[in-house]
Amino acid sequence: MSRNILVTGCNGQLGRAIQKEYANDDVKLVLTDVVSGDGYISLDITNLEEVEKTVKENNIDVIINCAAHTNVNACETQWELAYKINAIGPRNLCIAAKQTNAKVVQVSTDYVFSGDEGTTPLTEFDPVGPQSAYGKTKLEGERFVQMFSDRYFILRTAWLYGDGNNFVKTMIKLGSERDEVGVVSDQFGSPTSASELARLIHYLEPTDNFGIFHATCEGECSWADFAEEIFKQKGMNVKVNHLTTDEYPTPAKRPAYSVLDKYMLRLTTDFKMKEWKEALTEYIPTLK
Repeated sequence: MSRNILVTGCNGQLGRAIQKEYANDDVKLVLTDVVSGDGYISLDITNLEEVEKTVKENNIDVIINCAAHTNVNACETQWELAYKINAIGPRNLCIAAKQTNAKVVQVSTDYVFSGDEGTTPLTEFDPVGPQSAYGKTKLEGERFVQMFSDRYFILRTAWLYGDGNNFVKTMIKLGSERDEVGVVSDQFGSPTSASELARLIHYLEPTDNFGIFHATCEGECSWADFAEEIFKQKGMNVKVNHLTTDEYPTPAKRPAYSVLDKYMLRLTTDFKMKEWKEALTEYIPTLK
């Protein structure tokens, strides 16, 4: 089924994974980023008129919004910018989507939860309670999508890595420079490959199975566990010193436990995200 798909933030980790995922499809990808470049156009998602013009001119059928202010610590001091990109941006995309009856795929985050509720994986129906500017603005984005669109998929993901700067690359770089690294061991989540998230988007987007979905790889670990697995798979002899959150303070408060239960996927599909170690094994050989 040929369709015109608008991809915002096309140069981010997920944006690049989407391009690979759809490479052999009979679709037209309209790629956008903040500044135009080779094969993509500039689009400021915080500007409603600009968004409406782009959606209308390209007769868009689906909008995949990968654009976000994802610098979690910077969001604490850049509240207004974070709100414009993470909340007003999705609102604008949904207003424009209505005009061409386009579906909207909004990428959200585990940071919409407080992460202080214990050690049971969180379903799509558990109460939200973001504790950071990033989490709060992303939750407002979710709410705007629900307010302005009735054909949407909200996908909450976490600990994303792909073609771009990420935790995996940082650990490999640090491990090549020193014998030991300190990593937080009291925050738990699910490392998620951007290619796995793109695969899920590709699966859901042609359907009418709308709603909020948790979209992380299977399994859970701490950041320290994640680092140890990276070094193990790379064959690097690096000691990981386990730190507490208090020993490694950051401007933005992180969820202590934000493992997401893929409850809606289980209830409504037979789609399964890969186990996090398996996805990591697939990813590591792609690193240059």
